[in-house]
Amino acid sequence: MAINWNEIDTVFLDMDGTLLDLYFDSYFWKTHLPKRYAEKHDINEVQANDHIIPRLQQKEGTLEWYCLEHWSDIFQLDLVSLKQEVEHLIQYRPSAREFLETLQRENKRLVLATNAHMDVIKLKFLHTDLEIFFDKIICSHDFGCAKENSGFWEAVNEVEPFDKQKTMFIDDNLSVLRQAKVYGIRHLYSIHKPDSKLPPKKTDEFLAIRDFRDLLPANWK
Repeated sequence: MAINWNEIDTVFLDMDGTLLDLYFDSYFWKTHLPKRYAEKHDINEVQANDHIIPRLQQKEGTLEWYCLEHWSDIFQLDLVSLKQEVEHLIQYRPSAREFLETLQRENKRLVLATNAHMDVIKLKFLHTDLEIFFDKIICSHDFGCAKENSGFWEAVNEVEPFDKQKTMFIDDNLSVLRQAKVYGIRHLYSIHKPDSKLPPKKTDEFLAIRDFRDLLPANWK
């Protein structure tokens, strides 16, 4: 990917599925939560999934979908503790840390923009050193709207002013990228394979990153 980095001052980056392997999250919601829910209610995991999946789908794309407090209430389980049970699965995606190191060295402003609940952010910071690379941490819960919401970027620009034409945003969620496109952010990229255990993702109108090193000029590597 040929990128003129002289035209980019600020890089917004998603966390889950972009910098970190989405497998942790996929495993938690599709396997670990149903297992623990089944144990609590003395049912099998198929029955647990039949209860859990429709409720998750109803909230997809909303802030509640990402809110651990909401789901802890709905399922009557401590989701923070349950996530800690599988925290060993938290890891960087290939070359993500190298990419962050390089951009930091080249004095690009780095902003983490995530829908993750603050408890999840803290957990992932405990198992990676993500926070050392960022000039600003943007959590959608602080604004009361998810990144899929049309008001998200206006809210962000009030606390983290940026030039749309000189900004890059990378996210594995196509709905999120489409909102960023509507807002006018110029340099938008998706992720080819957010979950290391699943096949590549169809990314439609957005160029997909296979390896973060592909974005870096030779003289930066």
